[in-house]
Amino acid sequence: MVWNEVFFALVISMIAMSTLEERIKKVVEEEIAIVPYHSDWPRMFELEKDHLFSCLPHDLLRRIEHFGSTAVPNLSSKPIIDMLVEVTSLEETKNRIVPILTFQGYEYFWRPTRGDDVPPYYAWFIKRDSQGHRTHHIHMVEHDFEHWERLLFRDYLIEHPDSAKEYEIIKVRLAENFPNDRVTYTEAKTEFIVKVTQLAKRHYSQG
Repeated sequence: MVWNEVFFALVISMIAMSTLEERIKKVVEEEIAIVPYHSDWPRMFELEKDHLFSCLPHDLLRRIEHFGSTAVPNLSSKPIIDMLVEVTSLEETKNRIVPILTFQGYEYFWRPTRGDDVPPYYAWFIKRDSQGHRTHHIHMVEHDFEHWERLLFRDYLIEHPDSAKEYEIIKVRLAENFPNDRVTYTEAKTEFIVKVTQLAKRHYSQG
């Protein structure tokens, strides 16, 4: 009897892993499309922000920020609203927020900040429209995560249109070269993002 229970648990674990691997493969191989800036993107952010505050536990939520390329006026981008959400506890996020959003149809991943399966981890959600197209990426992190530096990158691009244009050219070229490889597309942007983030840190520290 004990052996049967162990075997059953192992089978369930293997099925779950296979399902997770299939979900990750599907997500990273979805087509990358860069489109011109759309004036509706800030409104899409505000609507989703209001929705999250309306349906999620208020004691877990802090600030919600719009970041990424859709937060930079006139910058071409993937038409997906990136949102950075500060939560008081990622463990409680898994227990109390994940069930709410997955019930509403959001896709959820417990995602490493960098690399493959390397901590720190955070909660990442994908929201899609009725046709299955991504509309929002929601990144839930605690207050001390490095993700908050991305707001410096955002603000610097807003203040420096030449840098934003350079970033746009890089993204368009990468999307053409790696249209179904989101991992390579993202990694290939890293050097530019790190360089500009360092510039932004110096720029804003000088006040």
